[in-house]
Amino acid sequence: MSNFPFGFNPDPGDEGGRPEQSPVDPLSAMFGAGSGGDIGAALQKLGALLSWKGGPVNWDLARDVARQVVAQTGDKSVTTADREPALEAMRLAELWLDAASAFPSSSTTPGAWSRAEWVEATLPAWRELVDPVAAKVVDSLGSMLSGDDGPMTQLGLPAEQVRAMSAMAGPLQQMMRSVGGAMFGTQIGQAIGTLATEVLGSTDVGLPLAPDGRAALLPANVTAFGEGLGVPEDQVRLYLALREAAHHRLFAHAPWLRAHLVDAVAAYGQGIRVDMGRLQDAMGSIDPTNPESLQQALTGGMFEPEDTPQQQAALVRLETALALVEGWVDEVVDAAAAPHLPAASALRETVRRRRASGGPAEQTFASLVGLELRPRRLRDAAALWRAVLAEKGQEGREAVWAHPDLLPSTDDLDDPEGFARTLSAEGSAPLDLSGLEDTEAPPEPPSPSP
Repeated sequence: MSNFPFGFNPDPGDEGGRPEQSPVDPLSAMFGAGSGGDIGAALQKLGALLSWKGGPVNWDLARDVARQVVAQTGDKSVTTADREPALEAMRLAELWLDAASAFPSSSTTPGAWSRAEWVEATLPAWRELVDPVAAKVVDSLGSMLSGDDGPMTQLGLPAEQVRAMSAMAGPLQQMMRSVGGAMFGTQIGQAIGTLATEVLGSTDVGLPLAPDGRAALLPANVTAFGEGLGVPEDQVRLYLALREAAHHRLFAHAPWLRAHLVDAVAAYGQGIRVDMGRLQDAMGSIDPTNPESLQQALTGGMFEPEDTPQQQAALVRLETALALVEGWVDEVVDAAAAPHLPAASALRETVRRRRASGGPAEQTFASLVGLELRPRRLRDAAALWRAVLAEKGQEGREAVWAHPDLLPSTDDLDDPEGFARTLSAEGSAPLDLSGLEDTEAPPEPPSPSP
């Protein structure tokens, strides 16, 4: 799989591309649906797109495109017959997890969502994840017309004339940024809408995408996932409910964890460097009278960012943290399910194979930040938590999540037993977090004496 940041399509002919799917056509997505051949409506929509000033991604457009993709799948509202089994599975999962983890129930509100409801509930989280990556590229589109690194500088004109022309180009710069926001919005909406047809709950990408305390299953997708497995649907539903509840339980009792992951994505976005020469060449090849030339430019890799050491460090930090999350969930869910579900082992392996074959979580993160969740790392993380459990018990295992500085490193994943022995050598007393807590926030001043 090629590592293209979210909002960029690989060339269909490139290695790692997906030739079985046509590239997203930005013009079709922006105007093809809903205009019905009405030129006035299309121009009105164009005006709205070009006036977008809400950030690097046009999220109104992303929502519309995602809902359009979902509607094409025949998405239906969740009925009572669908909702009740899902809610009962979530309640039972919380009870089973009590015996498998020292973390108490996270007091989440269980839900059963349609695909459209999943899109609406998760859009704020996607915005938080994607905007840092998109901002650099959209800004690059606008700065092409500036006097600092734009094409006017290369014409050899006097500096004063370049500055005057740059000032006149101000409105055009904003238009370019609006066009970039629309391009991102189209592709992100397409990706989120497609993802909504595959995800099983709110945590398939390794962190809760839904608002705090909102756990959910998507009954239609759960049913599709279980087809052909030869496992009763109630067992499939319960196993997936365990995974959803375990994710929420972990993030509720490690409140720093979500920000830790989001910050790693933001750090990657800050490190993006766009090849301005390549960008200018690609934009110069666009024929305004030929919409296909825009599509070819967008899918030809003109926005492929340059890797930097900072980006690679952010990816390693993000990949390791996600592997630790998935490994912990994998171990805890197996311990909770094994005594109750005869098919627990088979379902566990099915989920692992889904990860290995490029399920929705892997594809989305690979598109977003060039991250691929390697099954080897997930299995190593599960082995690490299993070793820690054997050495320190549930309380000791869960104590590792008390602070980011306590998390195992990539090297620790290579030696799970060694990490567990290190913890054991520190003694059986609870971990002393006082020094680490001081690094997070200064102590409150003492109250004045009466």
